[in-house]
Amino acid sequence: MPLPKHHISVLVAYFLIYVVWGSTYYFIGVALHGFPTFLLGALRFSVAGLLLLFLCALRGEKVFRWRLIRRSAVSGIVLLFVDMAVIMLAQRYVSSSLVAIVASSTAIWIMFFDAPMWKTNFRSMTTIAGILLGFAGVALLYMEQLSMEAVVHRHREYGILLLIGGCISWALGTLYAKYRSSAEEEVNGFAGSAWQMLFAGAMFWLCACVLDGFSRTEWREIPASAWASLAYLIVFGSLLAYSAYVWLLKVRPATEVATHAYVNPVVAVIIGGGLGGEEVTCIQLLGLAVILVSVMLVNRKRKTKENETYN
Repeated sequence: MPLPKHHISVLVAYFLIYVVWGSTYYFIGVALHGFPTFLLGALRFSVAGLLLLFLCALRGEKVFRWRLIRRSAVSGIVLLFVDMAVIMLAQRYVSSSLVAIVASSTAIWIMFFDAPMWKTNFRSMTTIAGILLGFAGVALLYMEQLSMEAVVHRHREYGILLLIGGCISWALGTLYAKYRSSAEEEVNGFAGSAWQMLFAGAMFWLCACVLDGFSRTEWREIPASAWASLAYLIVFGSLLAYSAYVWLLKVRPATEVATHAYVNPVVAVIIGGGLGGEEVTCIQLLGLAVILVSVMLVNRKRKTKENETYN
């Protein structure tokens, strides 16, 4: 029996935020070999936002509405800019492995702050167990690197505090986009996502000019691999995956959508091993298995009443 069209759309959207978004870890690393950090974010979100806004206008969507723009500014800055800027700053104090572990706690923060779903989430021991298992799985994924953390990095408490603040910002931005921007998105399609990326891009441009020394960028020295990675991040990471994330927030529970925070590091490790030649250990494989079990628990078959609410 073929799946309904809506269910196929949900599956495709989950593929985008699980697999495609997870692959961006690798391509961000490649792009940073040529672009300064904030300039990379500025180019990525500005170009993606402009392209998506243009496509929305071609479809006849009402893209220039003050209420839509105002709400998109809030969610774009809180959801996209703060979280990604914090991750960049935190890596001055902690390793990328610890960044991945702390960032995976986003799913826990979303469950904690999602007040309209408290009765459903905290009543289900399966959901709680799945969320906590996923966090433990990500920790296992990076166990070896984490053991070297204290030796290599000093003042890591600064980085951890920055990361926790970024995770909270992403969680609050996610819930704001779900509950405050959904009505506007229903009318305007993906125009809200476009404005979110544009406002995030504007903030990145500001940081690029102030902190990255944008005027001193040697454009001719940027390798082709960095440009190709930037193109991938624009098309697949932002246009497709981020738009899929915003759409999923409208049709699925936020706690369920947040499981991407666990799956993304899995994809990053697999791609790092395949394309980057990085070693995958037995402990990491155990972490992958634990994460898969956690996602299965959180994404278990929902009760009929809940399905009616979100579908």
